[in-house]
Amino acid sequence: MKKNLLFRPAALPVLSLALLFTACSDETTGDNPTPNPNGGTASDKYVIAATVDNVTSLLTVESIDEGFVSALNNGLEVDAGTYYIFKDKDALFRLVYNQGSAGTGSSYFLNASGALQEDLSFEMQRFTSYGFWGNNVITSSTGNTTRTDAEGNYAQGFLVNYLDATTGSMSSQTYLGENFLGNGEKVCFSGFVEKNGKLYTSVIPMGMSKYGVLAHPDKVVSQDYVAKADGGSNSGSYKQGEIPSTQFPDSAFVAIYSGSNFSEHPVIVRTDSIGYACGRSRSQYYQTIWAADNGDIYVFSPGYGRTTKGDATLARVTGQRPSGVMRIKAGATEFDPAYYYNLEKLGNNHPLYRCWPIAEDYFLLQFYTDGINAKGENTLELGVFQGSTGRLTMVTGLPEADVLTSFGQNPFAENGAIYIPVVTNDRRNPALYKIDAATAAATRGIEIEAASVSAIGRLSPRN
Repeated sequence: MKKNLLFRPAALPVLSLALLFTACSDETTGDNPTPNPNGGTASDKYVIAATVDNVTSLLTVESIDEGFVSALNNGLEVDAGTYYIFKDKDALFRLVYNQGSAGTGSSYFLNASGALQEDLSFEMQRFTSYGFWGNNVITSSTGNTTRTDAEGNYAQGFLVNYLDATTGSMSSQTYLGENFLGNGEKVCFSGFVEKNGKLYTSVIPMGMSKYGVLAHPDKVVSQDYVAKADGGSNSGSYKQGEIPSTQFPDSAFVAIYSGSNFSEHPVIVRTDSIGYACGRSRSQYYQTIWAADNGDIYVFSPGYGRTTKGDATLARVTGQRPSGVMRIKAGATEFDPAYYYNLEKLGNNHPLYRCWPIAEDYFLLQFYTDGINAKGENTLELGVFQGSTGRLTMVTGLPEADVLTSFGQNPFAENGAIYIPVVTNDRRNPALYKIDAATAAATRGIEIEAASVSAIGRLSPRN
């Protein structure tokens, strides 16, 4: 494994602490800190990533249930991030997706005096999915390996980065992704779940590369699926000799790893009851597999295979499966054959877009309101799904549909509720809405003076 030590200490911080609005009593310090009404201790801070006038700031507050905070000339100014992920309550990692170029990022922690401080900065290979594995931040994408065939066609593989969350040391490795599922197709990963001493990831079949078509001709279901000429555009472009979309849109695959990296061959779990499990927005793949507190793994599929259409020049396989959810019970290496729910029938006949865990076996689901072909737009409906009962309850208490503009991409869950940024077009500032898992009722929380809110989380001070 190639080691790239890209850690460099951040400049000495001259940071302003954004102690902007507090709805609870003054902090106490010592061995017995006063409990915070939101959980944790009074020394914990909630961190909000917000942008105004094209400037992104990390703001700290003591409550997110009520109050007001401004991002104008406030908080710790940082470069804009594509994703913000919190490792427990120890650190916030800012990841930047740079299209086809290398990814970059930095991390932040709360120091002993309660101020946010930059810790690590790093560069990594491009990525489309991310998560944690042990002490590592892991990211993955697909791309060429160094393996070629007699015609010079590159085999496709996984480009994986392992960033040590403590030291900032980076290692990168490329793994072969051809015929990964035994069906001849190249694949990518979408989301990582560490549970039951294993790592679970959704595996998305992506068609066959030219290398794969030549290496595994018996895996080509029909020659009509092989492109006769270059075509497509942007992330959907393809070359002559490839199969540019999966031949198996109505199957979901999950890989289960037992080690500490992707060098082992995982256990592959398959079902044909739902389509591949991921959210989609252009070339980005959003995680839709999550763990319940008891270790059961819930696999949600929007049914994106329905968006694939052929044309006069190229035949493609169009999926038929609606949005659905299945389960892998804790410790199992197969899908539970008795468990399946059609999410569209349970709700308002709208397809799934994304989802997140809340608590126990409750999950927040985000739906398309204008159909799955909207490709990430018009996703203005929320529901709460309970895995053990299969009950889907649509969220109430949100702004009316005629003023609701968008939801934030990174909700934050604690104490049986989930907080999600909500933006409206009625001249009100964005606000966090708290959604109770048991009732699916939403209440307006802290208001943020900003154009957008990217993330919310909580950090504890490092001593």
